[in-house]
Amino acid sequence: MIFGETLRQRRQALGLTAEDVVRQIGHSASKISRMENGRHDFKEADLHRLLDVYGVRDESERDLLLDLARAANERGWWDAWSDVSTKTLQTLVSLEDMAQRIRSYEIAQLPGLVQTAEYTRALIRANSPGKSEQDIDRIIELRAMRQQRLMRSPGKKLLCVLDEVTLVRPYGSREGMRRQLEHLISLADDPDIGFNLVELNRPNLPVQIGTTTIFDFADGQLPDIVYIERSGGGLYLQEEHEVDEHVKGFDRLMIASLGQRATVRRIQDHIKKFR
Repeated sequence: MIFGETLRQRRQALGLTAEDVVRQIGHSASKISRMENGRHDFKEADLHRLLDVYGVRDESERDLLLDLARAANERGWWDAWSDVSTKTLQTLVSLEDMAQRIRSYEIAQLPGLVQTAEYTRALIRANSPGKSEQDIDRIIELRAMRQQRLMRSPGKKLLCVLDEVTLVRPYGSREGMRRQLEHLISLADDPDIGFNLVELNRPNLPVQIGTTTIFDFADGQLPDIVYIERSGGGLYLQEEHEVDEHVKGFDRLMIASLGQRATVRRIQDHIKKFR
């Protein structure tokens, strides 16, 4: 889907329609559409012809795009958990894997990448009471794998803006919530993980962006991509003006929130309340 969107943007930047491309390379317009919508495998011979039409002459740039296409054709490691994950979640996991930096703000719960298994279990039980324990175990496995891959990726950055309400509202036992907050403190020692805090009682905070994750990619591999969570499912934004709007909103929230040291002190204050 992401690589297909990259092809679409290349075509539109040249002012070409799908029919214009068809006239030059002979494919059907429906095939071009399926490729751009991520519903068709990318064959290397087809891509070489498309890149010629789109004027991509630089060898390093062509190699980068071809590498992206090969990755798009492969089954992701997360496919092993397709029984308990939606397509939207699988896309989120794939972006986490590819991104060089992840910026996250959640309004109702702690971000999945910093949750303990105990917290995750309680959260799922509270919000999806019909889910079986077997499925919950599988979801926790997937979340643990996401966290492990983050920690094993040198240079990958995670920046979380935490809403203080998520530190106050417990999931599970008091002891389990204390262990979750202590886990946040331990993560704060990692130079690649940053925490800011949106204070509960501070007025006029710009929190209207809602639950938002921004993915940045190394070496211009892909443009920034934004994921926003809505009732009934999430939405991925790639249009430049929409992405820019959410990035600016996130930046405003960062400026209005507590920095790392003050955030750690506030988390320590909340830990005392769960003893």
